[in-house]
Amino acid sequence: MDVSYRQIKAFVEVARSSTFAEAAVNLHLTQPALSSAIKKMEEQLGGKLFQRNTRNVSLTPEGEVLFPNALRLLHDWDNTFSDMQNLFAMAKGQLTVCAMPSFAESHLPEILSIFHQRTPNVNLRIVDVVMEQVIHEVTTGRSEIGFSFEPERKDGLMFKSLFADEFVVVTNKFQSANLKEQLLWKDCLKLPLVMMNRGSAVRHWTESKLAQYGELNIIAETGQLSTLGKLIQNGLGISIMPAICKAQMERLGLVAKQISDEPLVKNIGIIINERKGLSLPAQSMWDLAVAHYARKA
Repeated sequence: MDVSYRQIKAFVEVARSSTFAEAAVNLHLTQPALSSAIKKMEEQLGGKLFQRNTRNVSLTPEGEVLFPNALRLLHDWDNTFSDMQNLFAMAKGQLTVCAMPSFAESHLPEILSIFHQRTPNVNLRIVDVVMEQVIHEVTTGRSEIGFSFEPERKDGLMFKSLFADEFVVVTNKFQSANLKEQLLWKDCLKLPLVMMNRGSAVRHWTESKLAQYGELNIIAETGQLSTLGKLIQNGLGISIMPAICKAQMERLGLVAKQISDEPLVKNIGIIINERKGLSLPAQSMWDLAVAHYARKA
């Protein structure tokens, strides 16, 4: 018996519709072409699948029996070819990953190394941008996977926390010598501050926290952590930044100190667009990252 995928799809669409005309529109077929496909299918099966009248169409008892099986066949067919496409994508494909620079510099290389060992034929494109741009990249679909702080507004994004980050005070060695090992928020107001640009989440979080304890004396602001480190190094001021930046700052000879009263803690994790399905490489990256940090917890 040679019943085709197109005939089964046509059968299911007519069964879901009130008329052949409606089903034909949904299938982008002419009504005579659809009627011919159903008639041929009925001849192949040996009986009527639909009862027709001038107003509507309905399934015969035999059609009722066939309907759930036809749905299953279509589902299995679509899944089979989707799985094959994913296999080819894993054999040779590309995955775009975006991450805020602090994560891209410290955590991402290890994750990408493990991923490449498992899927050596998937080419990786890395976009290291500030948190706000990470969210934009994932929202617009330019990147399938993002690594960032948890956004305050998700708007169609799915966020999975990987670890918590406790903000620290960063000073140069001369400033550090005059400060305690663990600081209070009010201690940070005794020295000039250098901070990230207005509009960044890190600036908003740190500025809002400091403002609870007094007036801020902000000497300079910048959009890059590396520049912020250089400003601290040259004595313009101190800064409060995520602990994920600690290693980068220490390589500049700077000192990171903990805040002992009401620490500022934010989650860092992986972000995807929940309105879009993930490719197999992207799903593999998600699973790898979640498992990787679960083992470290």
